[in-house]
Amino acid sequence: QVQLVESGGGLVQAGGSLRLSCAASGSTSSINEMAWYRQAPGNQRELVAGISHEGRAHYAVSLKGRFTISRDNFKNTVALQMNSLMPRDTGVYYCNEAVPTSVGTWLDYWGKGTQVTVSS
Repeated sequence: QVQLVESGGGLVQAGGSLRLSCAASGSTSSINEMAWYRQAPGNQRELVAGISHEGRAHYAVSLKGRFTISRDNFKNTVALQMNSLMPRDTGVYYCNEAVPTSVGTWLDYWGKGTQVTVSS
């Protein structure tokens, strides 16, 4: 069973930085996609950044340049370095693992989330 455990959230002042980490276990696929999503109060969950098993990263257009996603396939971890944080970055950040199936679809797994609060 896939388990994703996030860590690194907290309270930070605007302009500050945080580094989120996600430890994955139980995956049987070596070609999974990992990603970070976030959800602010009253808003839908949105993609922050994703990274393929080969290390190709993609970002939400509005975040590119401030956030950096990385992964360590040996340790089964994915990280999100967040710089120049703004109050609008406040929300719960979720780690996601997408695993391809034999029929061409993807199975999504989610962590429980970690709260990030950016004060002005």
